Amino acid sequence: MPRDKSVNHVKIMAAAREEFLKKGFEKASMRSIADRCEMTAAGIYRHCTDKEDLFCQLVSPAENNLMEWGRAHMHRYEEPVKKSRKMIWQDSFIDMMREVVYPNMEDYHLLIAKSKGSRYENYLHDMTEMAQDKFLSYLDGLRKAGISAPEMTKQQLHILLTAYLTALFEPVVHNYPYREACEALSTLEKFFLPGWKKMMGV
Repeated sequence: MPRDKSVNHVKIMAAAREEFLKKGFEKASMRSIADRCEMTAAGIYRHCTDKEDLFCQLVSPAENNLMEWGRAHMHRYEEPVKKSRKMIWQDSFIDMMREVVYPNMEDYHLLIAKSKGSRYENYLHDMTEMAQDKFLSYLDGLRKAGISAPEMTKQQLHILLTAYLTALFEPVVHNYPYREACEALSTLEKFFLPGWKKMMGV
C-alpha cells in the first residue's frame, strides 16, 4: 500500500497509534480506529490492506532505524579486522539504546510491548537470534584473521545476549520516561560492559 502524507493518512496514523498504544495490536479494532479519526472503515482501508499492515506502517520506521544502526555497528567492528587485523572496541548496544531507542521510547514501546498477535510479536527474541548469528560470525572472522577470540557455544552466547537485551529493553516494555530510562541505562552499562570487554580481552 502507498505510504502517503495526506491529511487523512496523518489522521489515521495518529488514531491507530492511540488505539494500539492503549489496547495493543491484538485487542485493537479497525472500527475503533475509524471512530477515533471520524472516518468510515472503508476510508481506513484506502490507506492499508488490514490491521497488520496499519501496525506495520507505524512500527517499520523504528525497526528500520534499529537495522540501520546494527549494520553500521557491525561495519565499525569488521573494518579494523579487515584492514589491520585488530579487534578494536567500538560501541555497544548501550549506545544503540542511548542514541536510537530511548529518545523514541513510545515508538519502541509500540514495537516491543504492544505487538502481540502481529508478526512483530517475537521481535526481541528475533533480534537476539540475529545478534547471536552476527556475533558468532564476527568471532569466526577474528580467528581467521589470527586474532584471539573467546570460545563459547551458540547456546552460551544466546543466554548472554538474552539477558543483555532483555535488560536493555525492560525500560521500553514499561515505557519509562526518558530521564528514568537513561538513569537505568547507566546502571546497566556499569554492570554489563565490563563483562563483555573482559570476555573480548579489551
